[in-house]
Amino acid sequence: MKTSAAIAEEIELHLLIEAIRLKYHYDFRGYSQASLKRRLTQARHHFGCETFSQLQDRILHEEATLVKLLPFLTVQVSEMFRDPAYFLTLRNSVLPHLRTYPSLKVWIAGCSAGEEVYSLAILFREEGLENRTIFYATDINTDALAKAEQGVYDMDRIPLFTENHRKAGGKSSLSDYYTAAYGRAVFDKSLRKQMVFSDHSLVSDSVFGEMHLVSCRNVLIYFNRELQDRAVGLFKDSLVRRGFLGLGSKESLRFSGHADSFEEFNRNERIYQKRADA
Repeated sequence: MKTSAAIAEEIELHLLIEAIRLKYHYDFRGYSQASLKRRLTQARHHFGCETFSQLQDRILHEEATLVKLLPFLTVQVSEMFRDPAYFLTLRNSVLPHLRTYPSLKVWIAGCSAGEEVYSLAILFREEGLENRTIFYATDINTDALAKAEQGVYDMDRIPLFTENHRKAGGKSSLSDYYTAAYGRAVFDKSLRKQMVFSDHSLVSDSVFGEMHLVSCRNVLIYFNRELQDRAVGLFKDSLVRRGFLGLGSKESLRFSGHADSFEEFNRNERIYQKRADA
């Protein structure tokens, strides 16, 4: 049986989430409650608040606090060519299909600081498909989008990025794509010429366009079942006939209400293909 303190904390958490939605239109109600509570508890300690009510007061009256809060609520952990086998499968198995199209659209949903969109741009360049592809990188965190558009990463992350790129079948050195200066790697601005960065919420926004590949990796694990279904429905409706959907290594369509609209293209790498009759 829950204590009165635990019940009060649950109410405070609910009211905080509702306050964020009502004032700033960021809707986190469909996120995993356990994950949300853990992240907001970290934020509460960071801001020096003893209760969620105190944090709510700051959020309502200090708009700058929300900007600092969003990184706690959105997934910010990524790396270039994360899970190299996924990118190797795209290179060897998915891109031969995409090569048959005269033009391509790729949606990276939940792009965070842009590591995945740069990975895909490099992969598509190495396979000769970059110039006919537009990469749509979206996130609800506008600060993360700004960082993604800059394409600047700390040099201490580059050895891991380089090794991932090699394992993903890289046909050149990753150093060909960035310039090192002052402890940071600045990725070539030519990689951004085919990228479009946009604020988009999988919780409340609509279909994004006719995509040939949607890559949304390690985002759905933070959603509850209802919101997962909404997101997968968006991906299904956004994909062209026989388009591809890539998910994270711990994600699956197995229990999704839209599972029948997809075929397993590569089970190990969580890559699905939209059925022709979907």
